[in-house]
Amino acid sequence: MEHLRILLVGNGGREHALAWKLSQSKKVEIIYVVPGNGGTAAGDLPNVKNVNDVKPNDFPGLVAFAKEHEVNLVVPGPEAPLVDGIEGFFRAVGIRCFGPTKAAARMEGSKTFAKDFMARHDIPTASYQNFNSYELAKEYLDTVSHNVVLKASGLAAGKGVIMPASKEEAYAALKDIMLTKEFGAAGDEVVIEEYLEGEELSFLTFSDGYTIRSLPPAQDHKQVYDGDQGPNTGGMGCYAPTKVATPELIEEVHRTILQPTIDGMRKEAFPFVGLLFTGLMITKSGPKTLEYNVRFGDPETQTLLPLLSADTDLAEVMVACAEHWLDAVQIKVDIKFSATVVAAAGGYPGPFVRGDEIKLDPPPPETIVFHAGTTYSSGSLKTSGGRVIAATSTAPTLPEAVERAYTGMATIHFSNMHYRKDIGHRALSSSSGSTSTAVTINGRMNALTYASAGVSISSGNELVKMITPLVASTARPGADATIGGFGGVVNLSEAGYDSPPLIIGAIDGVGTKLKIAHAVNKHDTVGIDLVAMNVNDLVVQGAEALFFLDCYSCGKLDVQVAASFVSGVAQGCREAGCALVGGETAEMPGLFSTGIEDGGVYDAVGAAVGAVQKGKKLLPHKEGMLVGDVCLGLASDGCHSNGFSLIRKIIERAGLTFRDQAPWDTGKNVGESLLTPTRIYVKPLLKAVQKDLIKGMSHITGGGLLENIPRMLPKHLAAEIDVAAWPIPEVFRWLKAAGKLDDMEFARAFNTGLGMVLVVASEDVEQTVGVLKESGETVFEVGRLVERREDGCILMNMEAWR
Repeated sequence: MEHLRILLVGNGGREHALAWKLSQSKKVEIIYVVPGNGGTAAGDLPNVKNVNDVKPNDFPGLVAFAKEHEVNLVVPGPEAPLVDGIEGFFRAVGIRCFGPTKAAARMEGSKTFAKDFMARHDIPTASYQNFNSYELAKEYLDTVSHNVVLKASGLAAGKGVIMPASKEEAYAALKDIMLTKEFGAAGDEVVIEEYLEGEELSFLTFSDGYTIRSLPPAQDHKQVYDGDQGPNTGGMGCYAPTKVATPELIEEVHRTILQPTIDGMRKEAFPFVGLLFTGLMITKSGPKTLEYNVRFGDPETQTLLPLLSADTDLAEVMVACAEHWLDAVQIKVDIKFSATVVAAAGGYPGPFVRGDEIKLDPPPPETIVFHAGTTYSSGSLKTSGGRVIAATSTAPTLPEAVERAYTGMATIHFSNMHYRKDIGHRALSSSSGSTSTAVTINGRMNALTYASAGVSISSGNELVKMITPLVASTARPGADATIGGFGGVVNLSEAGYDSPPLIIGAIDGVGTKLKIAHAVNKHDTVGIDLVAMNVNDLVVQGAEALFFLDCYSCGKLDVQVAASFVSGVAQGCREAGCALVGGETAEMPGLFSTGIEDGGVYDAVGAAVGAVQKGKKLLPHKEGMLVGDVCLGLASDGCHSNGFSLIRKIIERAGLTFRDQAPWDTGKNVGESLLTPTRIYVKPLLKAVQKDLIKGMSHITGGGLLENIPRMLPKHLAAEIDVAAWPIPEVFRWLKAAGKLDDMEFARAFNTGLGMVLVVASEDVEQTVGVLKESGETVFEVGRLVERREDGCILMNMEAWR
């Protein structure tokens, strides 16, 4: 093979990694990088040179440069030039290009094209529909009951995929993509597909149009914050190989997805030459294709190229692809692990500052620093992009590789530098990391224990010791609140019920508010929320809460986190006057992720059981409600536990993190303020119930005023509510403005400042208000009952919200 003079197009971390590996080839004479970055300009790679007098999107100019400098191999890095047809410009003048034709690049340039291709060739993927009409897409969303993923069809810099947590978020995302044009022309067409659950894998596969050769499957981390939270980015880190990718799985992916893809493209007359990046979800029913990219991934490239053996010549592999003799080349991978951590500018993927000076200390052994958004001029290195720089390390085990990468990250310094602290968390748990390494590297099976499967009985026992006094503090007449047996016991007679009472149960969870608890590592207040959501639902029926049960489910039990959560549950029980008589702690590795610094994600549900004395009527007393009855509102303590999927979206769009100062509360950060627990109204309301002052109550939860107030009313009556009758908490004013919410959406999504709405007779208003205020409640007279015409809740004076 002749000596190679390479033109490498691009300026990211991927291009620095490609230049680093290509420069090791004895066949490579020089590498011109257009435009390159600070890493390719710094002189560490002696046969690499940045070129700034021709633009990377000026294809005729690039051709002229290539001819003038006798370039004989072109390597386009990013997707945009490939989708725009750069390969054809060089093919026309006889210069090899490692990359697909414009026709083949449609596999990344149009997600609708790619999905239709998968369907034609029976390539496993999620069920989907393509739309170029917002109205038709919205109508389709109306009909689906399963979770969905929305994808802008065109190029969106890796950020055009949205995974809404609710139907409301799906509608908002569709509007953002197709009407607001958040991703520009990329959103002219949208793919709506079934949400798949499982582990994601990235396959990077060389192809000459016939033969395929894959690098070890990798797993990247798209979201900006620890715990896979926050908005999507181009990628905040990566590791390889993965324990998910067994030899059997890799063979299945090659047989059912990758080879059929390459064969199908050739049969449809647009053969693929270059590097095909295939994103997969490993579901319970097998691997399914998420997307195709027609170039090296970023940061997967930075992770995978250091795994190639010293005698694997990347330049030779590229030429073999371009000339269709890949079957004659071996790609060898060293038996070790690689991990990459990406440092981003503060604010990324939102607005961020450029031009901050970067200081680099010498990296530790087996660690490479790859530049992305950097510039180098007159001896000064500065930031110039969102993802700025990365540290990649290799080691015999994954834990060692990750540790070394973070040691490498400590040698990088610039203002407002942000990086995730949990790269590799899906594979790294203290109980399973060493076992997986032994199997992967040495090929021998270790003896298994319950702990090696990811479940720690000792941690569970330690938790019980810690929470036993907390649980005991909730004891009440009839329940001593002890744990450790097979069930909780309540003696109704000792609880004050001589005759058999009516028993009422409620069950609820905290919802996505837990994501904020995970993000700021504060877990006690959501324990209060769990109790509040249940006991408030009991009291609206006139029931006294007697006892409570909780279930805490996680992937890896962090005793301190769980104990903090249970302390909140105990506090909520004390406020409500009910006993915490038992609970379940379920450690389920494989079902929940395990590697976040706060011990991994968890979910929690709770159930409360209450009673109404025999002879007392359950609330609401619908038959006793009359036109003219008064509606009283009890002030909420903030957002309580509803609307958090929308709240998180608004916070994300505003460019805030949960640790930033809250714009509505100068004394707290965003997370602390939003974690203010749901107010428990039980004891004050029971006093009013015992005096027969209340005809009905509505707990204002999901659905807000509009959907909860009608639940307590007879069909012939409606509540006319004056929204100017109570002050709107500042957090709601900010959310409404920042989210640009219309009045009806605002009223449906949030409690707007009222946690309870009561119906009382007009003659009982003064006494009821007095009883409640005496117990510390803030009470507003907010409306009256009227004859119903259409809606069960009519909001008046909504201009007060604007």
